Amino acid sequence: MTDTTEIWMGLNFLREGKSKRIYVKDVSTIVLEFKDFVTAFDGARKDNVLGKGVVNARISAYLFRRLEEEGIKTHFIEYDGCRRITVKKLDMVPLEVIVRNYAYGSLLRRMPLFKPLSKLEPPIVEFHYKDDRLHDPLVLREDVVGAGLLTDGEVEEIIKLSLKINEFLTSLFEERGLKFIDVKFEFGRDSEGEFLLADEITGDSFRVIDSDGRHLDKEVYRKGATPQELISRYLELLRKLGIEVCEDDLRC
Repeated sequence: MTDTTEIWMGLNFLREGKSKRIYVKDVSTIVLEFKDFVTAFDGARKDNVLGKGVVNARISAYLFRRLEEEGIKTHFIEYDGCRRITVKKLDMVPLEVIVRNYAYGSLLRRMPLFKPLSKLEPPIVEFHYKDDRLHDPLVLREDVVGAGLLTDGEVEEIIKLSLKINEFLTSLFEERGLKFIDVKFEFGRDSEGEFLLADEITGDSFRVIDSDGRHLDKEVYRKGATPQELISRYLELLRKLGIEVCEDDLRC
């Protein structure tokens, strides 16, 4: 842990990323504050988006709770009703785990034999080394084990856990008439060495389209939509999931 540099509301500021600020609450607990900020293309495009932090905190809290109800352990503890969630402090694994249900995005660029949006059965699980300077490169299972990030057994454990989480989320979104394209997961170890789902589950970390083929995720921003159009799609996604949010909430 790095030295804290700021105290806010009794919390010690730890660090800031593109979409969140992180505060230390105590030795085993941290607070994630979701920012009203969106980026794409490794920061080449960026904008302030009123309400985005509230929307992403709210959907993350909702989905973490639903997963906990299914017996899937996450780092989630509580939600403040605005833009902050309290979570367990974990020893994070420096990997992004991508689960792909349909052929889309970078998968099509590296393997153009797939038909766009063709269903992948079974889903494809990828590992990406988490490093912005390297643009989070795709790595092989053998790379992960050989570099000592995980044992082969731990890789298998994370794959099974990722597929289980993906199966639940796919079903949840399909019940609302939405197609769950792909999703990015991050995991960390707790004090007992158990892997828990961490970070966030939002329109920033998954892609989902409605029955008309419209994205309700950050892909609309990547494709040139305005920040206002982005937040409109995010709010539409919340409504489809039955998550309440009003105009005043976005300003908290």
